[in-house]
Amino acid sequence: DFEASFIRLIDKVTNGSRIEINQTGTTLYYQPGLLYGGSLEHDCSPSRSIGYYLESLLCLAPFMKHPLKIVLRGVTNDQVDPSVDVLKATALPLLKKFGVDGESLEIKINRRGMPPKGGGEILFACPVRKVLQPVQFTDPGKIKRIRGTAYSVRVSPQMANRMVESARGILNKFLPDIYIYTDHMKGVSSGKSPGFGMCLTAETINGTVLSAELASNPQGQGAAVLPEELGRNCAKLLLEEVYRGGCVDSTNQSLALLLMTLGQRDVSKVLLGPLSPYTIEFLRHLRSFFQIMFKIETQTAEEEHVGGEKVLMTCVGIGFCNLSKTIR
Repeated sequence: DFEASFIRLIDKVTNGSRIEINQTGTTLYYQPGLLYGGSLEHDCSPSRSIGYYLESLLCLAPFMKHPLKIVLRGVTNDQVDPSVDVLKATALPLLKKFGVDGESLEIKINRRGMPPKGGGEILFACPVRKVLQPVQFTDPGKIKRIRGTAYSVRVSPQMANRMVESARGILNKFLPDIYIYTDHMKGVSSGKSPGFGMCLTAETINGTVLSAELASNPQGQGAAVLPEELGRNCAKLLLEEVYRGGCVDSTNQSLALLLMTLGQRDVSKVLLGPLSPYTIEFLRHLRSFFQIMFKIETQTAEEEHVGGEKVLMTCVGIGFCNLSKTIR
């Protein structure tokens, strides 16, 4: 059902797409139309989080005919897909690096919705661009501050404070500048299911943003999670992400590679941590769709650069140009 919902969403943002699915639902024939954009609304299937739909919209939004402004409803935070908080904290700064910026680039969380019933609502707006800038993004820099959000819906507001305290217990050993917001949604804006969770981001002096997140088990599934334990584990996940390092965290590797591919006919370089399995598969897709190959150099951890092994990805963009952008 979530795949069907995704196809309906793609049908909404495009104009003239042809989609045919056979009776058993095993093959999909898709003929792409023009990316149209505009102001839209979509109800996502609650079996996957809004992040699942938002990830693909982030790839397509800069190339629409009209600036995209879409309201998505469903589950905002779950344990499978990147949550809306993480995409807001990491994907938006990444888009800005490629020249997609302006006041109209935003992700706003109006309501939170936890699984299984959802009930969250977000607004995603993105301006259109004719071409993307090439990037040279090879020095992640040192971490200067950690920010985060501990959210709780339909549970005691004290849960958020307990998560913050246990996360700070670990992170304060490394860095004094830590600020974790507590976000307790009340009434209508708290969705339909109880839950809590945390999203942490570490920013470096060069503007790299690394993130980690955890959410509690959905109501009626699995054992209950203690907020202290969740806060501690989330802090450890953030440290793991910092250890992996690179200029883009592991959730946004594929987005960065796609934007590099679609850039002007110029060299783009980006330093990544170890490639996630998703990214490796994504590179194969890039090769079959755009006939583009990345130059991949491994950089071993030297004495001053502590952390995991890094990969330097280099490519020449295909010079993609947004033909449907209206010229006023």
